[in-house]
Amino acid sequence: MARRKVKAQVDNKKLIIEAFNEMAREKSIDRDLLQGIVEETLSAMVRKKYGLESNFDIIVNMEKGDIEIYLMREIVEVVENVETQIAAEVLAEKTGEVPVIGEEYIEEITLENIADSFGRRLIAQAIQNLNQRIRDVEKDNIYEEYAKRVGEIVIGEIYQVRPNNVLVMHNKVEMRLPREEQIPTERLKKNQQVKAILKEVRRSGGATGLPDLILSRADDSYMARLFEQEIPEIFDGIIEIRAIAREPGERAKVAVTSFDERVDPVGACVGMKGIRIHSIVRELGNENIDIIEHTEDPRLFIARALSPAKVRDVQISEGGRHATVIVPDDQVSLAIGKQGQNVRLASKLTGYSLSLVKEGAEDVELIEFRDEIGRELFDLLIKAGIDTAREFLEAEPALLLSIAPKEKIIHVRTIMFEEFEEREDQGYLTALEDAATAAEGGDEPTESNDEIAESYAEDTPEVYEAAEVDAPVEEDAEIVSNDGDEKVED
Repeated sequence: MARRKVKAQVDNKKLIIEAFNEMAREKSIDRDLLQGIVEETLSAMVRKKYGLESNFDIIVNMEKGDIEIYLMREIVEVVENVETQIAAEVLAEKTGEVPVIGEEYIEEITLENIADSFGRRLIAQAIQNLNQRIRDVEKDNIYEEYAKRVGEIVIGEIYQVRPNNVLVMHNKVEMRLPREEQIPTERLKKNQQVKAILKEVRRSGGATGLPDLILSRADDSYMARLFEQEIPEIFDGIIEIRAIAREPGERAKVAVTSFDERVDPVGACVGMKGIRIHSIVRELGNENIDIIEHTEDPRLFIARALSPAKVRDVQISEGGRHATVIVPDDQVSLAIGKQGQNVRLASKLTGYSLSLVKEGAEDVELIEFRDEIGRELFDLLIKAGIDTAREFLEAEPALLLSIAPKEKIIHVRTIMFEEFEEREDQGYLTALEDAATAAEGGDEPTESNDEIAESYAEDTPEVYEAAEVDAPVEEDAEIVSNDGDEKVED
């Protein structure tokens, strides 16, 4: 005779203990909190089955794996409240014993008979509610943990690359690196380690319903944190980063100042043989970095910000954040930079709208434009002391507005700029607009001073940067000073 197979016994308590431990560990949920969630879920299940007025006790012991429910009802002859009473006749059929009227009947529900007591549908709903509660707690824990870490650098592993996002896993938590927060020149790949700053934490929005953790490698604060990591003087507060202007992956300008006169802020940031700045450059995809010493003198600061170009003079309009920079002919291309990048970053770094003017730039007598200007306006300008086109272009908006309407001034300026083959200064147009709507106009620009101009040219610092973006830097790349006097191999 064939021997009947005996079904293996399953230790439910052991499985429960292991399940609780794993859940608490993976979801980072406190064991006591998890136990409370289980008790609340079972309580909701009992009330749904036996009524809101039902009398019961629930025991959940995560250490021993015990889950027990004790339902207490009064034994009566005629049931008036089904939630708190049970008929003696029904109880006798159920237990086979003679019940005593008035006593309390305690029904024990354990894991072995829970399915018979509640049914599969109710148990499935309870499991769903339990999972939802655990997810809610997990969301709160993740949000509270990472909200405190906004502004910190995190290192994670890329596990998925999408067209508009790169998904990064950090400590089993999903983070998102949007395209606009990536360095445009770099290509990230799956399973690659990536370093970024935690820029923002949102309550929801992630693909999994968990908090949306947004990373950034393009934000200015990421560069600032890298400087703190690589340069001890910045971390210790001896050197401070005053401003950063950056076009991610291409070029950046960083203004630094030292609180200790014995410490050179630029030299400390560059490091011996450029080793400190070179590690930051490589982390940022060979992004060129100009280190500039900050100064409270705005004219000198603007001159330094335009390095590697050496400027002749800086004239600041006291009526607004605008400056006119006089540049020698041989320095114009350096001052402007590739596609206007150098002057654009200098403007962002200093907070001034900058207009570059060639030293000794061509000028034309105003009489050459008399037909376009009109005889009446020409005579008024000559009477106001404006004899050349350059004098007209550099005249204060308030003075010109006292002579001609704004539209006429803009029209004449357009003609003159076309003659000189130059572009209009948007900062001047803004000042003209403001002066047109104000009761009184702007101030005269600061006059040029040869002695100060010479100091600008002498004080323009050397700027350390990696090789040009067009030629990617190899592992043994050189760090070259813009003036070409110094070349050091790393």
